[in-house]
Parts: sequence; structure tokens; C-alpha cells
Amino acid sequence: MRTYVLGLPVDAVSLEEATAWVLAAVRRGKRPEEPGLLVVTLNPEIAVMSRADHELGSAIRHADLCVADGVGITWAARRHGTLLRGRVPGIDLVTRVLREGGSELSVYLLGGRPGVAKTAARAIQKRYGTRVLGAHHGYFRRPGEVAAVCADVRASGASLLLAGLGEGQEKFLHQHDSDLGATVMIGVGGTIDVLAGAVRRMPAWTTRLGVEWLFRVLLDPRRWRRIPRLWRFVWLVLNRRSV
Repeated sequence: MRTYVLGLPVDAVSLEEATAWVLAAVRRGKRPEEPGLLVVTLNPEIAVMSRADHELGSAIRHADLCVADGVGITWAARRHGTLLRGRVPGIDLVTRVLREGGSELSVYLLGGRPGVAKTAARAIQKRYGTRVLGAHHGYFRRPGEVAAVCADVRASGASLLLAGLGEGQEKFLHQHDSDLGATVMIGVGGTIDVLAGAVRRMPAWTTRLGVEWLFRVLLDPRRWRRIPRLWRFVWLVLNRRSV
């Protein structure tokens, strides 16, 4: 079942169901000319950003699977009468897909600082037996660089693309869904840094209580700039008659 939060789609699936969806899509594959399937892990910050960035909003609305990453999304849906089956944090979805897919998966890692994606590739190959067919950092902006990255992902033949490109990653995946060649594309935020060991995961209790975002803000003052977006999300939900 699909519901909407601030006009953005949210699929009422559990972590287990989202994992099964991704793996089933990878196994089905696709024809070379078909665009890849986009998976969005939606949180309040992205939802607020999409209000001003229409391309981002369009990318999210075109997602083939959009899961509730942030606790704020589950709260907003519940406030308007839809009880989601819990959160589907991006890091948990990725690690579960890698664990259950194992050597069956062929993956390309895109994102992070130079060297981080390659470190993550070695880590998941060792831990999950996943076939990592390519890795590239997320610091590319010029048209020629973008074209070269897309060509490298396509040439790798990877069926699953994990893209941690920060703000705008969903736009990139949507805009280039036919160029990248992957069957499934997931915007994973900082997950590649976590897989590489460059960023430590927050304690499990913060996830259970839904305060992981707050814990990260307290540990990293640079994240304080995100607080206004979270407050705006709350205001928008409280002052909207329907999702």
C-alpha cells in the first residue's frame, strides 16, 4: 500500500518486505534500454528540501519504491491515519540486501570521499561475499565527469547501484536512470562511509527510540544547520489537513 506525506509517496512496507522487493527486482533483471528502478529512503529533511527543489520532488514522486527512513515520516503518516510497518533505515536496508543477496549480487558503489567507496567495496566483499564490480567517489560535477561516471557504472554490468551522493542523489539517479544500466538504484546517503568504517554507526538504542538523528547532531556540530529543516517539517505536517 502506498500513502503520501507532504505530497511524497511512502510505501507501507517493513524492512523484510523492502529487502525482498529489491532482491526480487535484481533477480528479474531488465532489458538494456529500460531505465533502472529507483529506491528512495525518505526522511524529513529530504521531504522539506523537495518543497523548494522541484526536480528533487519529481524524482521522489517517480520512485519505484519509497520507504520511510526517518521516524518523522512514520509520525507524519500516523498523524494522518496511516500506520506504517515501522521504519526502513537506509543502512539497515542495504546491509540486509547485501547479507541475503551474498555472492548473487553484483554491486557498484558510488559516493563518499576519494578512496572511501573502494574501502567499502573490500569490506563488503569480505563480509558478505558480494561481487563489487566497480567503485567511484562522489566528487564529480562537470558534465564530462558525470558522463564518464555513468559510462563506468554501465560498463561494469552491476545490477545494483548504491549511490551515496548526499543532497540531490535522488535527482542524479532519476535523471540518469537510463544511462547507468543498473537494474536497481538506491540512494544511500552516508551508508558507504559506514560500510567503509569511515563513520561509526549510532548505538542501536538510538534507532529503537527514533532519536538517531538527534544523537548525530549532538556529536557533530556541523549538522546543526539541518535542524531548521526538521522544525519546518513538523510545522508543515501539523498545519496540513492531509498527507
